[in-house]
Amino acid sequence: MVRFTVLASGSKGNSTVVTGGRTRILVDAGLSCRELFRRMRLAGEDPETLDAIVVTHEHQDHINGLAVTARRLGIPVYFTEATHRAWMRWLTPRRQMSYAQWLEQCRKQAAERQAEATADEGEPEDAAPDDAAAETQQNDAELPSVKQDPTWLPTVEYFQAGQPFAIGDIAVSPFTIPHDAADPVGFVFTAEGVRMAFATDLGYVTPNVKTQLKGVDLLLLESNHDIEMLRDGPYPWSVKQRVLSRVGHLSNEAASDFLANGYDGQAAYVILAHLSESNNLPDLARVAAERALEGRASLLANRLLVAEQHEPLSTIYF
Repeated sequence: MVRFTVLASGSKGNSTVVTGGRTRILVDAGLSCRELFRRMRLAGEDPETLDAIVVTHEHQDHINGLAVTARRLGIPVYFTEATHRAWMRWLTPRRQMSYAQWLEQCRKQAAERQAEATADEGEPEDAAPDDAAAETQQNDAELPSVKQDPTWLPTVEYFQAGQPFAIGDIAVSPFTIPHDAADPVGFVFTAEGVRMAFATDLGYVTPNVKTQLKGVDLLLLESNHDIEMLRDGPYPWSVKQRVLSRVGHLSNEAASDFLANGYDGQAAYVILAHLSESNNLPDLARVAAERALEGRASLLANRLLVAEQHEPLSTIYF
């Protein structure tokens, strides 16, 4: 059975569970580990059965609980290489130091290297540690504490936009989206013949994205803001410009324009996602999409749903 469960969607955290066959994937981990687990159980999903986490991009509302969740479950995390680097930079900000501090650091490092070299020269050749001790030392080296390395993950797997790959029973097709992140992507997940598209955090719908969203059975599409609410809202002007830019977020109007003119109408479900709490209302997003889908929505096709920030959306089954 194929299942699609949106655990949270919005500016304060995004996460979705995709299940196909014996494989269960978490798409983004924008909530705390505890909250992710709580919502999964609330939706009837067992967190302990997750097989992997895939990441769309490194913004905090998509990766806030990533490291803790991956370490807790011991599962791999799939990034693009640029997204992984950006995530690591976010967790390990550079520390400023004076020239004198830098010289002192270099002096200490040189002294430590010299001490290690002296110790090695004085150690007998047959004084190697036993196998058990060596294995313990190796394990300790492989499992650094969070304080030592907050970016440590059980396993990191890289993928590239435009190059499909598989995680267990689920085929994953990542595609580039226009957003102000290091290397943001959307996904099409395929399991048991069911195709589920995931396209949020994009400033506009590019020809490439339109191609990827054809022939899907489920479409999760951003409908972030109402333009007038954003312009009159509380955000600073610089943030408003970012959201409205071609690497920002889709407005209700842009999402409805795509549904009316660029969408092939083949999906059984259309889910509006990543709604702004400050600059949008669920009813505004829904009405705009309903107008675009006029005459095409039914119980069997284009059933319209709105994902929420504070509670999971009912699981969709195929």
